[in-house]
Amino acid sequence: MRRRDFIAGLGSAVAWPVTARAQQPASPVIGLLNGVSFEAYANRVAAFRKGLKEVGFVEGQNVAIEYRSADGHPERLPALAADLVRRQVGVIVAIGAPATARAAKEVTVSIPIVFATGSDALTSGLVANVSRPSENITGVTFLNTQLGPKRLQLLCEVLRGCPNLAYLTRSRDADSKVYRDVDLADIRVAARSLGRELVVFDTDTEQDIDSAFAVMAQQRGTALVVAPDAFLNTRRDQIIKLAAHHAVPTIYSNREYVPAGGLMSYGVELYILYRQAGVYAGRILKGAKPVDLPVLQPTKFELVINLKTAKALGLEIPPDVLALADEVIE
Repeated sequence: MRRRDFIAGLGSAVAWPVTARAQQPASPVIGLLNGVSFEAYANRVAAFRKGLKEVGFVEGQNVAIEYRSADGHPERLPALAADLVRRQVGVIVAIGAPATARAAKEVTVSIPIVFATGSDALTSGLVANVSRPSENITGVTFLNTQLGPKRLQLLCEVLRGCPNLAYLTRSRDADSKVYRDVDLADIRVAARSLGRELVVFDTDTEQDIDSAFAVMAQQRGTALVVAPDAFLNTRRDQIIKLAAHHAVPTIYSNREYVPAGGLMSYGVELYILYRQAGVYAGRILKGAKPVDLPVLQPTKFELVINLKTAKALGLEIPPDVLALADEVIE
């Protein structure tokens, strides 16, 4: 079916007085598809709603949102995407790993798709042209997987030299392997340029994370880079507590770790980009076509440092690093 699908028949007609009886138009419906959980993405979904509001759509007033989450089981994504197509949503918004957007692409060529993902849209196969997408899909990419070397550099500057270096990542599903391979190759080169080898910990379960930190605790002076990964983000509190317990200086891929007790983060301003995904979804509901909405990429990256955590680790953040910080939590 190659036509724009609109929602019809939601609820019943509203009865007005006989002299002015009419049927209220149904609100458009957005399908929000996520591979992990909406609890883990609460702040980002709030940013998405803010973007919608900026173009005139407020959930519960003039737009409805159907939420579908795979809860960490990517094999469920195709069925969830197909369900949104059957629901005849006006646009599918796929957030998280590229597999989420690909699942939507595989089940519809007519319903517009907006993605918000940390992977490069071209290398992930989501679009063939970021300036003018040729299919029914566009969105926002964070390029988070390309910042590993910079995170390593910042960590070593804070530590005034590089101790043992570790990398916490995940490789269970295909998308995680793409993230891992792209980021890991560059960060290994960066580590070698500093005269260090990188110890890699593949973690697919909570127990794997516990085991990784147990090994790091036995290697005094280990510093850690945590990969940008949806599963690891859901284990944020566990990772932060283990890093504190074992006194492992750690840098993360997004700022959400730092107010929760993480040492530092370097990455994109996720709130701004998820808000833009909401703007794109709203513009499409108003008639815009994906082909006319170029894929957006970040233009600014932020460094966030938690001085309380640094003090607990016995670290003094060098003034030149503090001067680079976009936010310092005291």
